[in-house]
This record gives sequence, C-alpha cells and structure tokens, in this order.
Amino acid sequence: MQCEMCGETVRGTPKLVRVEGAELQVCSKCEKYGTEVQQVRRTDLKIPARGSAAKPASTAAGKPAQTWHKRDMFDFMGGEVVDDYAVRIRNARMEKGLSQKDLAMQMKEKEHLIKKIENAELMPEDSVRKKIEKVLEIRLIDAPAEAEVEKKVPGSLTPTLGDLTIIRKVKK
Repeated sequence: MQCEMCGETVRGTPKLVRVEGAELQVCSKCEKYGTEVQQVRRTDLKIPARGSAAKPASTAAGKPAQTWHKRDMFDFMGGEVVDDYAVRIRNARMEKGLSQKDLAMQMKEKEHLIKKIENAELMPEDSVRKKIEKVLEIRLIDAPAEAEVEKKVPGSLTPTLGDLTIIRKVKK
C-alpha cells in the first residue's frame, strides 16, 4: 500500500490520520502532519491480497451490492420520472391485486425497496424503474410534448450559417 500523502510504500500497518478534515492512510513519517483517528475494527471486511485489485462489495448470492445514493438536481432536470410515480405504482399494483411482497418477488427485488418507492422516499433507479414498468405495465417516464418535438417537414430546409455565407457571396 502507498502512503496517501507522500506516495511512498507503507511498511507495516498504515496510520489513519485526519489532515485538514480529510482522513488519509499514511506512513509513519507522515503521521506527524495530522491527528490520529481511532478506527473501529470490522470483522466482516475482507482485505484483498497484495497485488490484486480491490473488488466491489458483494452480497451472499455473489451479486454486487446495490449502493444507494441521493439523486442530485441533474437527475430531476430532464423530467425523466413523473412526479406522482409513487401513486401510479401503488394504484397499478393494487389493480393487479398484488401485495408489495408479491411485486418485489416478481421483480426479484427487496420488499423494503418497494415500500420506500411507494412512500416516495426513494426515486427508482433506471433498472428498477424498467422492472416496475414491465411487471405493472405502466409508464413512469414523461412523454415529451408535441410542441417540444420539432417535426421536420419534407422538402423544407433550414439554412445554416454556412449556407448564409454562400448566399452572400453569390449575391455580390
């Protein structure tokens, strides 16, 4: 392992220190530049062997563990998922006569995930959204309005800047 401060190979166990608010794994030479942070020993973590690349955490089934993150403003800008997605999902599920557990089993997802989505606590990721749409046969994406989509009329061309310069040269 390399020291995150000087880049030198760490001999022995690295020290976890806080330098200007950032926690770094450093060598014994660089530990004097920060304050040591008490780290909690976790027994469920596996340290990769030397020379092997770090692998993402995985579940007992061998699938990569899902990481949840809050969506930022850019996810909402495009108007991807409708605002009333939770109500639409709940109504469609009830019309099909499914419980949250049944829906989760059909989607091969956890029941807790369905509960959070139906309570509007969690925006469904694209993969989960597609599964919901397929199982419940609903659409959760805003369809673009007709006014927004420009329809091309055959035979009509819009001139570009290059076309205008050519036209000017011809007129002179």
